[in-house]
This record gives sequence, structure tokens and C-alpha cells, in this order.
Amino acid sequence: MNRKWWHDKVAYQIYPKSFMDSNGDGIGDLCGIISKLDYLKSLGIDIIWLSPVYKSPFVDQGYDIADYYTIAEEFGTMEEFDELLAETKRRGMYIIMDLVINHCSDQHEWFQKALAEPDGEYADYFYFRKGKNGNPPSNYRSYFGGSCWEPVPGTDKYYLHMFAKEQPDLNWENPKLRQELYNMVNWWLEKGLAGFRIDAIINIKKNLDFPDFEPDGADGLAGCWKMVESVDGVGDFLEDLKKNTFQKYDAFTVAEVFNMKEGELAEFIGDNGHFSTIFDFSAHSLSMGEHGWYDAPQIDFKKWRETVINSQLEVQTCGFEANIIENHDEPRGVSRFLPKYAQTPDGTKMLGTVSLLLRGIPFIYQGQEIGMQNAVWNSIEEYDDISTKDQYQIAREAGLTDEEALEACGRMSRDNARTPVQWSNQENAGFTTGIPWIKVNSNYKSINVESQEKDADSVLNYYRRLVAVRKSPKYKEVFTYGKFVPVYQNSDTIMAYYREYENQRILVAANFGKDAVELKLEYPVRGVVLSNQNRVKKPEQMMILNSCEVIILECDDCYFA
Repeated sequence: MNRKWWHDKVAYQIYPKSFMDSNGDGIGDLCGIISKLDYLKSLGIDIIWLSPVYKSPFVDQGYDIADYYTIAEEFGTMEEFDELLAETKRRGMYIIMDLVINHCSDQHEWFQKALAEPDGEYADYFYFRKGKNGNPPSNYRSYFGGSCWEPVPGTDKYYLHMFAKEQPDLNWENPKLRQELYNMVNWWLEKGLAGFRIDAIINIKKNLDFPDFEPDGADGLAGCWKMVESVDGVGDFLEDLKKNTFQKYDAFTVAEVFNMKEGELAEFIGDNGHFSTIFDFSAHSLSMGEHGWYDAPQIDFKKWRETVINSQLEVQTCGFEANIIENHDEPRGVSRFLPKYAQTPDGTKMLGTVSLLLRGIPFIYQGQEIGMQNAVWNSIEEYDDISTKDQYQIAREAGLTDEEALEACGRMSRDNARTPVQWSNQENAGFTTGIPWIKVNSNYKSINVESQEKDADSVLNYYRRLVAVRKSPKYKEVFTYGKFVPVYQNSDTIMAYYREYENQRILVAANFGKDAVELKLEYPVRGVVLSNQNRVKKPEQMMILNSCEVIILECDDCYFA
């Protein structure tokens, strides 16, 4: 494997709107981020991923971009962005931005020109198609519900949008459009970005016949992802993108990829892959319902363990994936992956340890390092998220009561990750002196940065120690390049694995159960590297792991064939 500059880095995702507000308007901003860079440095962060800060009407929270070259005034100015770049560089950190190029906003100049001239040049920047027998061109349901096709006013045509109707899909078959996008990407890389997180990129390849599929819902529509899964050739687009942009700058790219086909992983993240890495969503897929959030299953520990292990074993044959517990599109991991009895500081530290020491690039989402949890939502009106509102309607139409539909949304809503970061126990959790754009989680007085800074045993300070262990000269190689080897899989409640590299073997063992478990050690132990229950004495042949305990053990020197 060719070594890359980003292999040993730890990344942190910022959702700017909810991170830190510097001017009291209730919306997080670039100056707020700058004010917290020393905090991120103290956590051991190398790469900062900013969710979209481009000009946008915010129908989908900035993932509907109206101008790729302009900072949204809600977040600040380009001068402030340049200051952010300079300040991160001064601290030895890197910035990557969201790259949203499957679609843009309907307010983008290109789309406005397309609407003004539906048979003109800019219409071919999008997918304008005539309807069939008075109906849309095909029976696709968008990711946010409803038809993927929206009428073009004053014509017999429709335009395609796989997300909201305000997010028209861009036509990647058009070489002029592709060049416009490449120019934009290179402009940002020339400015000093280290790379990009790439949104919904697998969707850029369409079946231009747009065939109907068997309906999979009462609305008579079929999920648009069926078309994505049925078409080949996306790799050609992705290679063209890489060669014309990222490759020229040795940029770090992490892609959001769903619907990958069997056996394609090496094409995406191998030494010559389309991207540096992709996010591993395999564990998150376990709580996807057949019909929506309302029938989403609870996470089963054994199934979760099996999924994580299988994913690790597959990916280490070809490259690196990016490991997450949560992000801006997912509910909080503590509330999702831990049973109620484990939603404690110890349980939070345990989950973080298991994730951050896996093989791959760890991504920490804002607030994860203090153990932020799902909020309590009292009505659908409290939500902002377009997807949550759609899922609420789906649940109600399926016969659920208002209370039941709200419960489903409360477990799965993206807004759980979008409540403001809890900086202190002061009003609005110290996020803003104004009125927050979205409600603050009611538990901010007990879970916040300020109080955890003062507590040596807090989740925050444990995360700092954990990141420091991963990046330390003594262990950096084994945690970066070490082989992942699962162990104790016969146990009902233990998630454990070795990381092995050259003459090092490290055991990471966690007990997700309610009761203590006795484990027979396979190798002599040299010492305890880290423990969430402050264990310092090294175990001998046997080890008892308490409920929600995780321990990292350094085994005696070993040499692998």
C-alpha cells in the first residue's frame, strides 16, 4: 500500500449552523469556528470537514447550493473563510469542504437560465424530459418523498430531482457542465483546501432511458435508488473527476457512497481508487426500516458486531474507509447504538474507543466528544429537517398515531445531530446570545464542554487521551496500518479485536452487556494502554471486564510470519 499524508490523521466534522455563533443571530458562523480552533487542536484533530457554507436558500440546509463560489452571508464572508484557512494552517490542521455536485439549488444561475429557455443550452445542464401520457417521465420516488419529476412551467417537460424539488440534478453526460464543475473544484483547491467530502456522488450516473420500476409503495412509485443500482458506468465519471481535479493536488477525498455494487470497493478506495476513502455506513444500515423510520429496527448487538467485523475484514484487503459513529445525517450514536443502561459516560467512552481504534480514518462529529445524545421532540413543528417531516407523514399514512410517529422521528431524525453544540450550562448552552435557529437539547446543563473541561474523568478528556494514544509515536503505526483481527466472537456481549503490525499486538476489548464477563487472555500482557474505568494493573491469564468497560492492552512483543 502506498503511504499517504492523510493515513494517520483524525478528522472532525463541523455542521457550521450549529457549531458556534459569534454574532448573536442564532446561527453558527465562520468566526465561531475560528474561535474554537484551539479547542479542536487540544482534542488532537488534524482534518476539519465543514458541511456546506456556500450561498444557499437552505431548503436542505445548504446542500442546495445557489453559488459554488460564494460564502452564505449567514456564515460570514470569503475574507473570514480565508482567515479560517490561515488559522488552521498555522495550527498544522487542514480544511476540507463539502462538494455537492450531483445537484444544485433551483436558485442557481444555471437552472434559472434553463427555466428561461427550456430548449436552450442550460437546459442540458439538467435533465429536462417530456412526460408520458400526461404523467411524469418515470415512476421514481425521490429520497425525500414524492415524485422525482417536477413540471417545467409553461412546457410539457419535467426536470429530475432525486432529492427535494428545489435541488435539480446536474447532467453529468454534458461535458461542458463537467468542465464547469472541475473549474470550481480546482478554484477551491488552489485557494488552499486540503480536499473534499463528496456528497451523494454515486447518483451522478443515470439511465438516460429512465425506465419505470415495479412500485414499492402505496403511492405507486419506486425508489429512485433502483435506477442508480441498475446502471453501470459511474466509475468513468469518477475517474474523469479525479484526474481533472483531486489528483493534481494530492487532495484528500472522502465520499458518501451508497448503492455500491459487489466487488467494487477496491475501485473506489484502492491505491488507484476514485477517492482516498469512503464512509463506512454498514452499521448505520442496520436500523433502516423496510418502509421508513416507523418500522426501523432497534440495533441488535450481535448483528452490529458482525457487521463491523465483516466490514473491517473486507476493507483491509484494499484500502481505508472512514469510520463514524454519527454525522449530520444520522441520529446521535450514543442513543442509537447503546442500550439505555449503557447511555452513560462509561458507555459513551466504550463506543468511542471501539470506533476510533478500528482500521481506517476516524471521523468525530461535533459534540460526539462530550457524548451528546438525541433530543426530546414534543411535536412535528419543532423539527426543521425536510426528511423528518416526510417520514412523519409516511408514518401517519401507515396508520401510526401522532405519538407513535413522533417517537419514530425522535429516534431517527437528522435534527438530533443538528441541535447546537453544548458549550456550557449557560443560556442556549453557550452556543448563542440570540435565539437559536433550532432548539437546544434540554440536557445541556448536565452534558457540556465547560463542565467536562474541569473533570479529569469526563468523556471529553477521555476522548483527548484516546486520540493521543492513536496518534502517539509508540502506537501510531499499529493503529494506522495494523491488521484488524477479531477475537472473543463467541461471547454474547464482548466486542474485541487485535491491531497487529510488525512486532506489535494491541488488544481492544469492550463489554456491551449488563453483567461482568471473564475472558481468558490469549497472549501475555505487557501493560494497560488505556481504560475507561481507570484500570491500571495489567491482567495475567484471566481478565474480568465490567459492564460498559473497555480496555486497551499492549501484548508482549510478537513477530508475525
